[in-house]
This record gives sequence, C-alpha cells and structure tokens, in this order.
Amino acid sequence: MQRPLLLVVSAPSGAGKTTLCARLLEEFPDMVRSISCTTRAPRADEVNGRDYVFLDAVEFQQRIAAGAFLEYAQVHGASYGTPREPVEQALRAGRDVLLIIDVQGAERIRQLLAPSAAGNLRRAFVDVFIMPPDSATLRHRLVARGQDDAAEIERRLKNAGDEMAGASRFQYRIVNDCLEDAVARLRDVVLKEKQTSNAQRRTPNVQ
Repeated sequence: MQRPLLLVVSAPSGAGKTTLCARLLEEFPDMVRSISCTTRAPRADEVNGRDYVFLDAVEFQQRIAAGAFLEYAQVHGASYGTPREPVEQALRAGRDVLLIIDVQGAERIRQLLAPSAAGNLRRAFVDVFIMPPDSATLRHRLVARGQDDAAEIERRLKNAGDEMAGASRFQYRIVNDCLEDAVARLRDVVLKEKQTSNAQRRTPNVQ
C-alpha cells in the first residue's frame, strides 16, 4: 500500500509556486490542498475558503492559543497559518496533502517533525523549494503580475534572497524556468517519494 505524502512546497514570492501547484493538483486529483489561514486582505480574485481562510488578527491569535495550527509565521507583514486538523485527518484517511507555505512555515514543520517525533506526519513529510532561474526573471515576474508597488517589489526581492539562501534545507530544489518542465519535475518527486522508503527520504536533490 502506498504511503500518503505531506508535500510541502515553498518558494520566494513570484517564483510561480501557486501556478505550479495548481497544475500538480490537476495531475493528482485525489491530493488534498491545505487551505492556509491569513490576516492579509483578500485580493480581487480570491475567495474565502477556496484560496485562503481570511481572519482578523484577534481570530488568528485565538487559533494560535488553541493549538489549531501546525505552523504559523509572519510574512510580508501578515500572519499565515496551516490548520492542523484537516491535514492530520486527510493523512489518516490515506490522502496525499499539499501545503503551499513560506520558507518560515516549512522550517517550523521540520522542527515539529524532528527525529524524536513520531506518527503519520513524520512518516509522510517531503519538502520542495521552487526557485526562479535568476533574480532578473523574478523581478520581471513580480512587476508583470501587477499586484505590488515598486517599494513592495523591492522588499519581496530582498526577502527572496534571504529565502533562497536556505534552499539547501529542502530535500528537492526545482528551478521554474519552463512551467511544463517544472510541473514534470514536481510530478516525478511525488511519484518517486510514494515509492521511497523512509530511510531514503533525507537525501537532497537538485532538479
């Protein structure tokens, strides 16, 4: 019987992780996407409960106090968190779960699943970092999507440099230069990991 995966995908803002993961979910329709909670305002095309669960700061803090998040972090001035129960419930049911989270969140998941930990989460964990081909391409993507002003773009580019410095912490790194190639590489990661023993999981791979 194949193991369910807890697939964590992180990337700098503008690297294309949302588009890439949407394509992955088309190829693996039984995979469950974890819907993060956030305190940031919804964008024009976002729907509450589909893209994010939008909370105010008080509600977010209440969920932290209740232990409702697997991980939470401050990113670009807003709070983000991964609800615990839907993830654990899906894994118990044998479903693969996709977490599209920031680098801080991925690190918190690693700490949660330290070698002394046990249970379904640790057995399932796989993490992937999506990288832009270069900083010029990342800048172009951030400008082209038209969501941020010049100052915010510069802040995101600076944060991207800090995030990419920690890319070696991830089991897999995929350069998103061509979307079709990146989708194929991410699909290969999923297929490989569903066949891989736990003892082989922690070998880094650059794709």
